[in-house]
Amino acid sequence: MITIVPLILKAKPFMSALHHNLDLPEPSTDLAEHSERVQDFIREVIEQGGGEIPFCHFMELALYAPNLGYYSAGNQKLGVGGDFVTAPEISSLFSFSLAKQVAQILQKSAGDVIEFGAGSGIMAADMLLELERLGQLPEHYYIIEVSADLRQRQQQTMQNKIPELANRVEWLDELPDLFSGVVVANELLDAMPVHRFVMREGVAHEVMVAWDELTGQFQTTERLITNPRLLAEIEELQQLYALPDGYSSELNLNAIDWVSTMGERLQTGAIILIDYGYPRHDYYLPQRTDGTLLCHYQHRAHPNPLIFVGIQDITAHVNFTAIADAALSARLHVHGFASQSNFLLGCGITDYLSKLIQFDATDDSGNLARQIEATNQLKKLTMPDEMGESFKVICLSRGIDIPLLGFSIRDERHRL
Repeated sequence: MITIVPLILKAKPFMSALHHNLDLPEPSTDLAEHSERVQDFIREVIEQGGGEIPFCHFMELALYAPNLGYYSAGNQKLGVGGDFVTAPEISSLFSFSLAKQVAQILQKSAGDVIEFGAGSGIMAADMLLELERLGQLPEHYYIIEVSADLRQRQQQTMQNKIPELANRVEWLDELPDLFSGVVVANELLDAMPVHRFVMREGVAHEVMVAWDELTGQFQTTERLITNPRLLAEIEELQQLYALPDGYSSELNLNAIDWVSTMGERLQTGAIILIDYGYPRHDYYLPQRTDGTLLCHYQHRAHPNPLIFVGIQDITAHVNFTAIADAALSARLHVHGFASQSNFLLGCGITDYLSKLIQFDATDDSGNLARQIEATNQLKKLTMPDEMGESFKVICLSRGIDIPLLGFSIRDERHRL
């Protein structure tokens, strides 16, 4: 997720000495108590697992344990009062532009729209408004959301923002067996639990999480990898890049499995994935010795996933080459790959900017304020030092044989 004020500074003690070098705000009493409950729950799982569990399992519990994990509990996550801000929250320019691409695909595939992890629901609402204007309103706009709290917030957004279209929105607990249309997912893959590994004298070890009774905190341990699939993936990386001793990084097997499932169920249409990440050769650069794992807590970014358990987001960048490989294995076509900036420009975001600034002949100061605000939003979404370059868009398709707007300016599939 994009952060507003990334800080990795000096100590402010809370819960664990592990964040002694991080200047992070104290949580409220309610949040601290919730984190303790999540911590106790994970400790029990660790004890049942023989004293340690894979980091992937720890991340899954911290984010998704029923009624406890970060995405399963009711704490505010988005916006000023949460931990991060996403592109649809920054500006409707993002969703309008994405809707133009969705409309082009719906012309060829018909079908419905499925959004994974819809946040506050603002992207769904804005996209439906624009799809209606473009004459490509789907009969159903499905949302798959694991958080009961966010689902309730999304329902409220629909009623407040698009009451006349709210009946088209339906919430699903799982993906349909077969579907045609468009799947959209903004910042979905980065929140999937990842395996962490470290190289020791040419041998890959899996990063585990244990509980240290002496210090009263979680700690990482290492063990030889016993998961055949994980071991095979790391051995392939080692052959490609000769990872040095002490090199640590991540593998997102869940994302690969997710794409495989999409390939089994998509009949005609496309899957548009928007997230921050790199092609594989950039992901595993020799100088990126600690991987890409990052946590987001009250608009601060920091690298320690073992603190603030259940009240902070834990993410890892996306390996887009792995996503493309998984798509090809699932008989999907990799239709395009571009930076968020080039994708939005190809979808006409600058045209939407002019429409967003509605001229009022009686209010010069209001016109100027709207222009400044909208222009700043555009910069946040497209400038290289903001979201424009760090976020990427990949489109996977089946049965769609036309050039897509979002990749008309620059298609970088060759980098995969």
